[in-house]
Amino acid sequence: MRIAVLGGLGLQGRAAIADLVASGVEEVVCVDTAPDGAARLAGLADLARVRFMVPEGAIGPALANVLADVDAVIDLLPQPLMREAIQAAIATRTPLVTTNYGKAIADLAPAAEQAGVSIMTECGLDPGIDLVLYARAARQFDSITAIDSYCGGIPEPKAMAKPLCYKVSWNFDMVLVSQNRDSVMIEDGERVEVPAGRQHDNPFIHEIEVAGLGTLEAFPNGDALHYVEMLAAAKGLRRSGRYTLRWPGWSAFWAPLKELGFLSEDKVSGTAVSPREFLGRLLGPQLQYGPGEKDLCVMRNVFSGLESGRRKTVTSDLIIERDLASGLFGMSLGVGYPASIVAQMLAQRAITKPGLLNPLLDVPDGPFFDELARRGITVAETVAWD
Repeated sequence: MRIAVLGGLGLQGRAAIADLVASGVEEVVCVDTAPDGAARLAGLADLARVRFMVPEGAIGPALANVLADVDAVIDLLPQPLMREAIQAAIATRTPLVTTNYGKAIADLAPAAEQAGVSIMTECGLDPGIDLVLYARAARQFDSITAIDSYCGGIPEPKAMAKPLCYKVSWNFDMVLVSQNRDSVMIEDGERVEVPAGRQHDNPFIHEIEVAGLGTLEAFPNGDALHYVEMLAAAKGLRRSGRYTLRWPGWSAFWAPLKELGFLSEDKVSGTAVSPREFLGRLLGPQLQYGPGEKDLCVMRNVFSGLESGRRKTVTSDLIIERDLASGLFGMSLGVGYPASIVAQMLAQRAITKPGLLNPLLDVPDGPFFDELARRGITVAETVAWD
């Protein structure tokens, strides 16, 4: 079995490659523009089973040449290159997993179906693991009336640094970009739009308690309606929201900066840099983890509804922390492991449905969570009856 990882030397890519090699994949093709692949992967994987490839020339043909010789591929390239990766996978009929949102390439669905190739979108941590939890929860209810989804990457308490109480375990520029994303929620059965400009100053910001950590702040960041529309059991849904988690004070810090334009995408007059890009370059280097500091990925999904006429609430909790031995962040494991697991399912033809797929509908939850548990990632589920 051969599996390619596009963007294999990034934070998530290295976790995916390490997992593929540990899982027994015969050859992993690491595709990245960085020339020092062996040094970046040293100590993480058996390099005898990793082939490094630096693409040259036009990206589309370069990717197609790689994909034509593998059984599956993981796309961890920057989002602007996702379309090129999907098109190469369709052209070569190579099953592909991407962690990016599927909306941007929805128009490629007919071509993928016609080619008979499986393209699994949104298959990382969030979205990804949470969507498979949606599918598992749906079978536990006759009808679901509320879904609240929470996820965030935060530093462990001893690694917090004021005033943000945040450090970078992901692309910091994308963290800032996500704060310019509109949200869609459901309240009292009606669609509610939360514009990005009001994301940190709105009635939906609230706090939750997480055992062992204490109080975390939640603010809207995602399209809840997009996912609940996939769930037959959620046709009578009354409330749903997707929230990012941070240590308290995050929204209070960003609300005035956002109002003053510090997250604007527009170029500052006379320069080639936007305020958001400037902040990324200024703050990113100051928010790096030390070698002995851990990041925490905290996820909670709360489902409420009816089963056999009784009200029930199912709460799924998950925390992934940095592996200090390898140095891999919890965020990297939370994204790289699901992508690796599903890529192997595709390569082994355990998933064969053609077209643009989604973990909520198309990943078998039992085998998926069994594989996560083998890697030390377990979901704690509690059930409460009213």
